[in-house]
Amino acid sequence: MGEYYLILVSKNIKSIIFVLLLVSQSNPICGQDIKLSGNINFDQKSSFTETYAANQDNLEQKKSPFLSALLSLGVPGLGQFYSKDYLRASIYFVAEAAAITIGLMYDNKGDNQTLVFQKYANSNWDVAKYARWTIDNLEGHLNVLMGNNLQASDYSNLFHDQARTKVNWDVLNRLESDIGGWYSHRLERYGEQQYYEMIGKYPQFNPGWDDFDENYLFTYTNSKKDPVTPHFDGYSKMRGKANSYYNVASKAVIVIIANHFISAVDAAWTTSQNNRKLRSNLSIDKINIGYETEYFTKLNIQYNF
Repeated sequence: MGEYYLILVSKNIKSIIFVLLLVSQSNPICGQDIKLSGNINFDQKSSFTETYAANQDNLEQKKSPFLSALLSLGVPGLGQFYSKDYLRASIYFVAEAAAITIGLMYDNKGDNQTLVFQKYANSNWDVAKYARWTIDNLEGHLNVLMGNNLQASDYSNLFHDQARTKVNWDVLNRLESDIGGWYSHRLERYGEQQYYEMIGKYPQFNPGWDDFDENYLFTYTNSKKDPVTPHFDGYSKMRGKANSYYNVASKAVIVIIANHFISAVDAAWTTSQNNRKLRSNLSIDKINIGYETEYFTKLNIQYNF
């Protein structure tokens, strides 16, 4: 009698719990709706099958943090898109597009501005004029200021022609080295990047500008610094503008590189966090007792590390 009573109570408890499952059938178990027919035995078996399948789907939906990081390292935001974090993905996509656009735009501006100042230099600065003033003022003005005893005759082949319009660059560089003082640089060959930088940066090249008076004894010592010509100053500002454009483009490149690495780290972290979320579900399990199969409810709680 006592054994019969325990079996009856057990079946009643099992039925009550299953009724609770019936009441909650509108709520998804593991993301799916379980369709119930009203037949307890049939529905118990059906619920077990569908719940097991849903749990398997949850396991398959886990994402790889390594793959997420790899995707975002290649294309920022792609790892977030893979892990279905679309808001974060869009942020990195937009940041990448904006940085690339700005970088290309300002690099193009820098190129255009470079053409502007190079054209200006080609029209307004003359290496022959610079060389003429230097050799003409060598034995008097420059020797006195620099404490030298250089002879102009030692540089007689400074020019290739009698009109002194074609400069022997090797001799010019030797002359610059021998003078010293504010002649601190050797002029690079025409057309080189350093050529265009030097003539608008160092005062020694001031005599080469077309608005410089060749009769003026230009001085640029520690005790006396004569001002450069307006064309020298204007050209320097043109170059500065081009450099400003290139600086913005360079910073955009830094942002692009940083965006790749930050997105990769964030993708791995976000995917790991999603995989570690606490998952719980109420399911139905089965056990074989003799020739009969009994079904019972089970609460599953899982935390993935």
